[in-house]
Formats: sequence, structure tokens, C-alpha cells
Amino acid sequence: MRARQVHILEGSTFVVSDPAGDIDARPDEPAGLFYRDMRHLSRWQVRLNGRELEALSGDAIEYDEALFFLVSPTGSPYRNSSVVLIRRRHVGDGMQEHLQLDNHGTGPLRAEISLLFAADFADIFEIKDHLAKVGRFYHRLEQDRVVLGYERADLRRETTIEAPGAFFTESSLAYRVELQPGETWRTDIEISVATEHLRPVPKLSHQPNIPGTLDGWLAAAPRLETDWQDLHRVYRRSLVDLAALRFFPETVPNSSLPAAGLPWFMALFGRDSLLASYQALPFAPELCRTTLRALAAQQAAEFDDFRDAEPGKILHELRHGELTHFAERPHSPYYGSADSTPLFLVVLDEYERWTGDRATVRELEPAARAAMTWIEEHGDLDGDGYLEYRTRNPRTGLVNQCWKDSWNSIVHPDGTLAAGPPAVCEIQGYAYDARRRTARLAREVWRDPAWGMHLDADADALAQRFHRDFWLDDIGCYAFALDGAKAPVPTLTSNVGHLLWSGIVPDTAAERVVAHLTGDRLFSGWGIRTLASGQLAYNPVEYHNGTVWPHDTALVAAGLARYGYREQASRLAVATLEAARYFDDRLPEVFVGYDRHVTRMPVEYPTACSPQAWATGTPLLLLRVLLGLDPTPERLLSKPHLVAPIGSLALRGIPGRWGRDEVQGTP
Repeated sequence: MRARQVHILEGSTFVVSDPAGDIDARPDEPAGLFYRDMRHLSRWQVRLNGRELEALSGDAIEYDEALFFLVSPTGSPYRNSSVVLIRRRHVGDGMQEHLQLDNHGTGPLRAEISLLFAADFADIFEIKDHLAKVGRFYHRLEQDRVVLGYERADLRRETTIEAPGAFFTESSLAYRVELQPGETWRTDIEISVATEHLRPVPKLSHQPNIPGTLDGWLAAAPRLETDWQDLHRVYRRSLVDLAALRFFPETVPNSSLPAAGLPWFMALFGRDSLLASYQALPFAPELCRTTLRALAAQQAAEFDDFRDAEPGKILHELRHGELTHFAERPHSPYYGSADSTPLFLVVLDEYERWTGDRATVRELEPAARAAMTWIEEHGDLDGDGYLEYRTRNPRTGLVNQCWKDSWNSIVHPDGTLAAGPPAVCEIQGYAYDARRRTARLAREVWRDPAWGMHLDADADALAQRFHRDFWLDDIGCYAFALDGAKAPVPTLTSNVGHLLWSGIVPDTAAERVVAHLTGDRLFSGWGIRTLASGQLAYNPVEYHNGTVWPHDTALVAAGLARYGYREQASRLAVATLEAARYFDDRLPEVFVGYDRHVTRMPVEYPTACSPQAWATGTPLLLLRVLLGLDPTPERLLSKPHLVAPIGSLALRGIPGRWGRDEVQGTP
């Protein structure tokens, strides 16, 4: 079983340690203090008189703070320690550590408290791919501090450890302490980080990366009232995690958007940030505005094979580490996503529907037109009217560029990989929805009714063509994809639920699709499996071929509700929310796809990100599904459909174009 880790984060800075607060990272392990995609501390271990301490408890107490209670081991279960060390840690553009040593013994205490440190300055991709460093390390011992550094050509990173009163060596600092019975000793250590261009000042406790406080962020969100107490905890956890994942994009000053997830994806991701912002629209609409503007500012304007860039394309990922700095990885930014571009248009329209912020939508009209041009031209590789993908960079580009972007995700039922370039079903749904939504904006905001009429006609044609080419009457569902030869890939997957969310499914086919989604092969009892059981390709612990992803399930639930299957949607929502209780009220990125009646609890996936943006946003989207929220120009509509264990549910102070509104419902 994987050892428990404690992680705290704030924006692009995060710390992963063991339950004692210690860090001793292996080269391939994402533990340490990270800033802007590189590790600034790979070792940070406390010792008392040269010995390790035992952890009584250690955990995050807020998203950016952790508390660890340590004792000196006695070597016997019959003798208790009288020496306690308390570590309080805060992260925010660096790290602060407060140490408190208590002498609860009857005699004086003489002790040496030491901290062992190192910084390997590993790039996050070097950790994932087990790569060695090629630059030069250096260090400087100064008064009350040490500077650890790394440089390679014009790239430089530094970690400064400042500890007044400590004795420093190149790899440790130490305090000599004398305490009488009942006395306490305290000190503060500040760890700052720097790049060749940035030297941020470490932030104080609960001084977030955007104006305001955590309490202010929580107070601005709608107030939840329900008799289901588990939902109260899950809701607060989601709001706190969204606050933690926020960071400032350089292109949109004084505004925040969500990073994708800890530990691997603390960066701007097109698909992830768009979907998380969509989920959070009724709760924190400013995230959506910033995401749209930041992605528009980085929209591709030319062809670049190395970065999979094409004019009008919305980015997949933006990184700031060493490998992207030296063009050894194409993520600065990288455009290897076929769905970020249509999703940009979907979310742009949804943002206007909720907020009425037409000024932003007008500002983004050029980006929207460029995105639609990409859908109509560059995204359609062979001119058949579908979006396909094939990386322009076969050495380091992504093979699969849908949301299931692992190498083996596009498979036939027997596990055989589908030949590319594939046209994955849900991306066609996104493209359909993007046309419908952009047509509305063209008519109502950009005053271009002719373009709106053209887009609606294209959407009609796509829907008819899609049903003709993707529908498999023998199984009563849509193909997962068309392969490179335009043959259907008949694997039954969760992707068909996204088609309901986008609205491309004709009413005459919806019932059979819903039957698959709510049947035992796809529905695990906790959520929707990415790939249905009963197929040779199914593996409940394979990343995209049998696991359950909360965000995927939430989009399916929203699709069920869109087509009027409210009872099924609500039961699916409740099942997923119930899973959060087993993960400390926080839905992880993904969990194992075993049946609920077999495991009795959702099974942890070994490398799941947590918190992760669209998993964090999942409870918010599920609340929208349960309450049947639908914005109109005049007011917020609501048609609640509640199922057990929810007896009552209300949201008060929902922000939108109408100001603040409230909704409530009972079964």
C-alpha cells in the first residue's frame, strides 16, 4: 500500500511530505517543495540529537498549512516521551516552518535540533521520466542562511533557507537548546525560491495568490443548506480546494484560474481549467472569465510541429520548468489537445448565459472566430466534417489528444489499439455544441446573424452525419470512435455520456444510450466506468480503460438531466458524492472501477491527483444537476429532483446576471 502523504499547496507552489513533515524524495517521486514545475527542496528532515522522531499525528489543517506533532522515541511501549516537537508549515511562493519544542519532563533538557536539507532542482518531467540533471549545482553559506542553486545556460533556480540563530553546514542547520521543566522553545525558518527573473516574497498564512482571504472566498460562494451532513463537508472541501488550486496567469494580471491538479499538473491546462471553470460557474464565475482570457492570450497563431500548434488552436498545457525552457519538451505552451478548442467555445457561451458579461464576450470574439476556423479547417484532417487528431511531433507529442490521453485508451473491445488518426465520439459532440453556442453568440452578442445561421446549418448537418456514421444498431449505442480507415470502434465507454451533455443525440436514440450508462456494465455503483466491464479491454485499475473519473460521471449526469432522465441523473450524482466520504470528503482525480457491492467502498487509484481541478468541481456540477439550475436572461430557473439520502437542499446567494438568487427543493 502506498505510504500516506501530506500535501499543501497555494497556486504554483506546493509541498508533499510524509506524516512527520519530512521530505526525502527519490528521483522518481513527486515529494518535496515545488515552485513553477521544479523541485526546490528534495530533502527536509528534522532530527533531535541525531535521531528521527515519531509522528503522533500530521496532516493539512488548511489547504496551505500543515501541522505535525512529533515525539522523541523511548524504545519502550511502557514509557512515554516527555519531549514534543510541533512543526507548523505554511506554503505560498516559498515555505515557512515554525518549530516548537516542549519539555514536559521533570528535569532539564539539553538537545540539538537539526534539519537536513538538499535541493535537486528536478523538473517535474525529469521526475516522471527518470531523467538526470545536466546543469551545475552551487551553494553559498551566508550569515544565518544558505543559498542552494542550480544553473544551466540562461536558466537559474535558487532556494534560500534562512534560520536566525542556527549553525549551518552545506547540508544541515542546527539549534542547541536548553530547557527547564515546563519550558518551551520556538523558532521560525523561512524558505524562499527564485528563478532567473522572479524572486517572490513568501506569503504569510492565508495570504492567497489573489486579493482577499480564504474566509472571504468562502463567504462569497453560495450558502448550502441540506439535511445531508456529508454533503456539507464535501461542498466546503470543494470550495477550499478550488481556492488552493488558483494561481495568477501572467497574461491576465490580478485574476486567478485553477491549475489542473497536485502533484503532477500544477499548471494551466486548457481542457482541465475550462471544465473546472464550467463546473464552478454558479459558485465562482470569476474563474471562468480568467480562464477564457488566459487561453485566448495563448491561442496559437501559426503552425509549429514541435508544439502541435495550428492557427486558432487552444493550448493543452503550459509549463515553466527546465525541459520546456530548453525545448526538450514542447509544453511552453503545448497544443496537443483536440477538444480544448471546441470546449473553449462551449464555455464562452455558458459564461455569458450565467453572467451576462457581454464586454468579455465581445473582447474574445476574435479568439472565438479563430477557434471556429480551426474546427472547420485544421482540426478536420481529411475534410469529412469530423475532428480527428494526429500529433505533428511523433517524438514527444501526445499520441492521444482527447481527454483519455493515455497511449492505450483508444481500443477495440478485445484490447487491440485502434489505428489512427481517430475521430473520437465525444469530440464530435463538443464540436456540435460549440457550433450551436457560437451561433447564439453570433446572433445575440456579435450582431452577425448570417454567421449564426451558417453555424446552425453546420450543426444540423453534423448531427445527421454523426448519427449515420457512429450509431451501431446491433448494440444500441454509438461507437467510441472512427478509426483512421473510418471503421467504427465498437467499444462501450463512458464517452457516449458526453454526447448527451453536448446534445448531439437525437431523442429517438437517447433511451438506448441511457440504458447502457445506467446498466451494471458502465455504472459501478460509485460512478460511470470509463470502459464497460464484460469486454476484454476492461481493466478496473487501468487509467482510462475501466476506472471511474468523477468529472466524467458528472458530465454524464448532466447529460442525463438534459434529456429528461432526472431520476437516473440524481441517483448517479448521489452515488458519486457518497464516494467522497471515503477520501476525506475530497473526490480524487480517479478511483478504481470495481463494483460497489464487491468492495463496499471506492478503491483508491495509486497515482491519482488530489486535489484535482475537475474532480474538485464535480460536486458543484452535481449540485447543479440535483437542483436543475438553468440560467435565462431574466432569472435563474430551477427544477429540483432529489433522492435519498437528501431530504432537503437549498443554495442561497447564487451569483449571476440576475444578481444573487436562491433555490431550494425537497423530494
